[in-house]
Amino acid sequence: MFSPLRLHPKLLGAVSLLALSGCMVGPNFTAPRPAVPAAYISSAPATPYVSGGPVDPQWWNSFNDPELTKLEAEAVAQNLDLQIATQRMLEAEAQAQIDGAVLYPSIGANASYSRQGLSDKGVVQALGGGGGAGIPVSGIPPFDVYQYGLQATYDLDFWGKNRRTAEAAVAAAAGSLEARRAALLNVETQVASNYIQLCGTEAVLAITQKNLDSANQLVNLTVERQQAGLTTALDVANARATAAQISSQIPTLTAQRDALINQIGLLLGQTPNALPPELVTAAPVPLTPPSVPAGLPADLLRRRPDVREAEDKLHTATAEVGVAVAQFFPDFSLTGSVSLQALQLKNLNGLSALTYAVGPTLTIPLFEGGQLHGQLKLRKAQQQEAAIGYAKTVLTAFYQVDNALSAYTQEHATLNALTLDAQQSQIALSLAEDQYKQGLVDYLTVLTAQQAYLAAQQAQAVAVETLGTDLVTLYQALGGGWEGDVTTGNS
Repeated sequence: MFSPLRLHPKLLGAVSLLALSGCMVGPNFTAPRPAVPAAYISSAPATPYVSGGPVDPQWWNSFNDPELTKLEAEAVAQNLDLQIATQRMLEAEAQAQIDGAVLYPSIGANASYSRQGLSDKGVVQALGGGGGAGIPVSGIPPFDVYQYGLQATYDLDFWGKNRRTAEAAVAAAAGSLEARRAALLNVETQVASNYIQLCGTEAVLAITQKNLDSANQLVNLTVERQQAGLTTALDVANARATAAQISSQIPTLTAQRDALINQIGLLLGQTPNALPPELVTAAPVPLTPPSVPAGLPADLLRRRPDVREAEDKLHTATAEVGVAVAQFFPDFSLTGSVSLQALQLKNLNGLSALTYAVGPTLTIPLFEGGQLHGQLKLRKAQQQEAAIGYAKTVLTAFYQVDNALSAYTQEHATLNALTLDAQQSQIALSLAEDQYKQGLVDYLTVLTAQQAYLAAQQAQAVAVETLGTDLVTLYQALGGGWEGDVTTGNS
């Protein structure tokens, strides 16, 4: 299970508390409030096929297809792109922990031993060696030095540079989590879309094969009628040409089916020879539910991971402006050390061996050759870029939902018309074949009816497939309906 931010609790607490205390230069981040179109404020979408109910996080269950459900679970567990996104999320969280460490004092311990000897021509001579100041001519003999102790440094962070740095890192880690959610949604929708296309292609392939069988039967009938002197060689040639034309579609459809199977295998992180055999067998196209719960339109911007990621990027860029502003101000830090030092190991426990140092350090930027100004200019430009990126992401979200709702709604009307077309074309073909057997019409009538019926069947199958993929696109545009944490089973 992946938590929203697996950072150390102390870091999150420090960022929250310190952000509210002390002086922090630079702009404070405020979540943007984009204008929401009036149509997205209503309680439910204005379409008979979509309701305002909550979106199921496992939205693919609405197709009621066990094979699709199985593929989704395998893809979430095995997809390589998702694994990369997960590692990037962990990297960002680790970086946030690293950047947040500057909020605390740095404390270290050391222990050392050294044997030292002084030169007669060095410090000894400077101190009056050669008999002066009580130092023997031979200099100071070699001696041992034992020492152990603690040292600490703490940046007072008067201007909030460290707090802004931690704030930016936490926002970047949050953005990486949203990027993983977006990758998860993308994998889920790709699996569903490719599976539905695969079922649709297999349906068209089955229709084409069935029509080829009928065409071959009609060829045999035409040959018999020619031998009986009831028709001409022209009808035989037309019948055989029609059968060949139908047969020519099968290799293309087979290649398309195999490519979709391979694409699903790639999404599952499997080699081509490890694909499940169930994918090769014909399966009906998953049917869409009568009504799809699409959630409240006003909640769209909180459901879509790309919008939340864009907001986190803007937060990161805003905090980094604060870091750049703080670079212009003096930096105050405290340093201190305490240790025990003695020439003999047995004397390290006495207070007389105590040595310490403590004091403040002040660093003032006097001349940086324009580096600080350039850094601030860069960060402000990046903040503006992030703001524009957020606005574009929001606008794109509204357009994608609007387009997806329109396509899904209109495809229902297309499918209804094509279903009626297929029904009437089947009736026309049956009548034409009966009349041809009775010698009432020529073969051209049968040929026309046969071509029309094949086209109508194929178009109907493609429309069923398109309706399913349109629903997948709608779920993706709506943000997939994720709830809570990201787990290996939910988005």
